[in-house]
Amino acid sequence: MLESYVSLKANAFTDALAISGLQAVRDALIPLYHQEGELQQHREKMAYGALLSGITLAQVGLGSVHGLASPLGAFYPIPHGVVCGTLVAPATQINIQTMLKRDTNNPALAKYLHVAEILCQKRFIDPDNAFSELIDLLSLWTNELALPRLSQFGLQSTALDKVITHCRGNSMKTNPITLSDDEIRQILFQRL
Repeated sequence: MLESYVSLKANAFTDALAISGLQAVRDALIPLYHQEGELQQHREKMAYGALLSGITLAQVGLGSVHGLASPLGAFYPIPHGVVCGTLVAPATQINIQTMLKRDTNNPALAKYLHVAEILCQKRFIDPDNAFSELIDLLSLWTNELALPRLSQFGLQSTALDKVITHCRGNSMKTNPITLSDDEIRQILFQRL
């Protein structure tokens, strides 16, 4: 839902669905993983989030995480959920950093700030603090869920060019900013 929310094709309808789904996942993901609290409610929220994610991705596309998931899943035995989960924090970080360098008026920056407020459950005055806390939270979830690094599935730094060459499909085309090969390499390196 995060990628659909910041997609180049996002619209008011998909934004509303994505926000609702992000709130549901925020409240259920970690408690369900740890088997804490009302497990049935957590499962329902995760199923709801998955449904909304499917609707939004079909309507407006995805981004760099799924752009990379395609070749990584094709070339290595990496489960789709694992590759997406392990890359979401660095991809979000690189997207934000790239927009701050090259496209400070990109509407996705305001959306990332809104996602930070939703997921961190607080208001931010300073966008830089919002972006930092969002990345920190996504990284915390990556660690708390014990998501493996890409190298555990055989990816080596010498193979990054092959992955990058094959990542420019439909998902990458709706990323909020076009990433250079070096920027994509930075995403992969962070979880190698």
